[in-house]
Amino acid sequence: MDLNQLNSVLAGLPHPLLVVDSENRIRIANDAARELLGSEPAERNYVAVIRQPGALDCIENALRHRRRSEGRFMRAGASTETTYRMVAIPLDRARSGLSGVIVSFEDISHVEEAEQMRRDFVANVSHELRSPLTALAGFIETLRGAARNDEAARDRFLTIMEREANRMNRLVSDLLSLTKVEVNERVRPRDLVDVIALIRSTIAALRPLAESAGAEIDLLAECDTATVAGDPDQLTQVISNLIENGLKYGASGGVVRVEARIVQHFAGFRGPALRIDVIDRGEGIDPVHIPRLTERFYRVDSHRSREKGGTGLGLAIVKHIINRHRGRFQIQSERGHGSTFSVILPIAETADRNAGP
Repeated sequence: MDLNQLNSVLAGLPHPLLVVDSENRIRIANDAARELLGSEPAERNYVAVIRQPGALDCIENALRHRRRSEGRFMRAGASTETTYRMVAIPLDRARSGLSGVIVSFEDISHVEEAEQMRRDFVANVSHELRSPLTALAGFIETLRGAARNDEAARDRFLTIMEREANRMNRLVSDLLSLTKVEVNERVRPRDLVDVIALIRSTIAALRPLAESAGAEIDLLAECDTATVAGDPDQLTQVISNLIENGLKYGASGGVVRVEARIVQHFAGFRGPALRIDVIDRGEGIDPVHIPRLTERFYRVDSHRSREKGGTGLGLAIVKHIINRHRGRFQIQSERGHGSTFSVILPIAETADRNAGP
């Protein structure tokens, strides 16, 4: 195979590919490689084109030692950085008529991001569990020692231990819920659910919690029924999470208001939708935090959230459930003016025709 034939073969391949000869010149660069490197690299020294120490070592090692070599190449974008795995393989001169190496670039950014997410997730879970476990271990040691016969201290410590154990139980429960939702996120639910009836029953179940928080839950439903294609248990979890969130962080306003109405037009929907707004009159949230509120374990005030029993996973669960139902989730808030959490769901007649995220 001569150089022209090799060039024709590489031109049709989607991955960026270079051929570097023994004189360090780039002899072939396919279209994908030219797009990646942002210039015409052919007939130039590869050192002047690549300019990244790790990537240069990859090519140099393959040229010098005549063996396969791997490295990393990074391309900086406007807001993100793309990572490529480089592989340099020596060419068989007898077959190709050229002494050198062929270099491929494979975009592995998604793999790197998934690995980083896994590391962050493990670190976050470990951090969330470490505090209650440390507290439990400390109290157990104290109860076995100095406080063994101190009845008042024993009762106080057992109360704290119960609270920490409940906190770990909530965390494990939310982790299991989040995993289940993520596994089924691409499976569209088909059951028909009257969401207005579901909201009423959820509010009734949460009234004791509202009373203990010194707040009320008001419902304003502009329609008697609204049927969506959905999973009743997951939709109950959405409404419950949002109302509980309002009671925990917005109860200072005295009222958590739930509004439900049918909207005929909503961006991205091809038909009517049910809009549910959960509104509190609490302290509100600085808008700088809003884009990150649905991230796992993200908290505006970590200490306050833990004190109120939050796991940092509630809104992440809500987001994934709404995605599964091909709906939309919006948050509006301003410091000193409360918060509004909005869920928009396609009503049953048009659910199958709606574009979803």
